[in-house]
Amino acid sequence: MKKFNLFKEIIVVARTDFMNAINSAKPFAITVTGEIRYAPFPSDTISIFEGQILPLSPLSTTLSRPISEMLGKDYRVVEDDDRILIKAAGAWQSIIGYNQKRSLYDDTTADGIDKFADKELEQIGWHATEFNITYREIVDQFESKSEGIILCIEQEEPYQFSGLGFVSDIESTRALVSVYCTSVIREKIANDPDYATLTDDEEEAAEFFKVI
Repeated sequence: MKKFNLFKEIIVVARTDFMNAINSAKPFAITVTGEIRYAPFPSDTISIFEGQILPLSPLSTTLSRPISEMLGKDYRVVEDDDRILIKAAGAWQSIIGYNQKRSLYDDTTADGIDKFADKELEQIGWHATEFNITYREIVDQFESKSEGIILCIEQEEPYQFSGLGFVSDIESTRALVSVYCTSVIREKIANDPDYATLTDDEEEAAEFFKVI
């Protein structure tokens, strides 16, 4: 998976596409690739803006207002001929709200990752915790091996990270995670004295992964 760090990335939107969206008076989204999408938004939408922008009054026009004012104070906007360049890190709290419902996992709080939006992957993660395999360990596996996007804000000094994860192929991600958890659990049952005798919950989890 690739990080899309809003502290570093600039979203480039075609001016004509943006103005068409404004003048449509319809709810629209600006994606991380600079695409304009109209509601209802597809499930693979990863946006930095969602909303409906209307003229200040029936007699005004969008052209009389700066584009930076249209998007709001949390966005930094530069107009460059036929392009609009947007820095969106300042709008991170709003961006979380736009995308949370479509993300696979949420890593935006101090509590870390505690569930997956995909039901099958959540079943795998929930059973894996019986063998002290954390959600973070599972996410590390597919962040390094799967295709997708980590939409985030991240900086080094002082360190700060907040992100949402989106995978491109949920089927292959499920398979990857299942293989990883099965391998770890099999090794623990074989070699870790803490699992020489399994509790009822551990036995249920082991049966789920078909290791006993």
